[in-house]
Amino acid sequence: MCHNIIDGRYHTQCFHFVEMATRTVDCLRANCLFSTRHAHPVGCRNSQCVRLMATPVKNPIRVSPACCPNCIHIKKLGGPIGKPPPSPIASRQ
Repeated sequence: MCHNIIDGRYHTQCFHFVEMATRTVDCLRANCLFSTRHAHPVGCRNSQCVRLMATPVKNPIRVSPACCPNCIHIKKLGGPIGKPPPSPIASRQ
């Protein structure tokens, strides 16, 4: 199956991955809809053809010891990082 490789920056403090670039890896199979060697014409309806790509692979090309930009923004606003906001029902009690 064809799949995407996502290059990006991994932030070790908040464990987030920020995408920078994506490239596709061709599986070179005749029955894969995304392959350059796909045997059927555009708009193929053959049930034997693979119609899904494999799960994308994250490739950390940079590792940052700091938080990602979104977490820094949340921190400046005073919100928690890595925790869901409190439920409005729980705060009324």
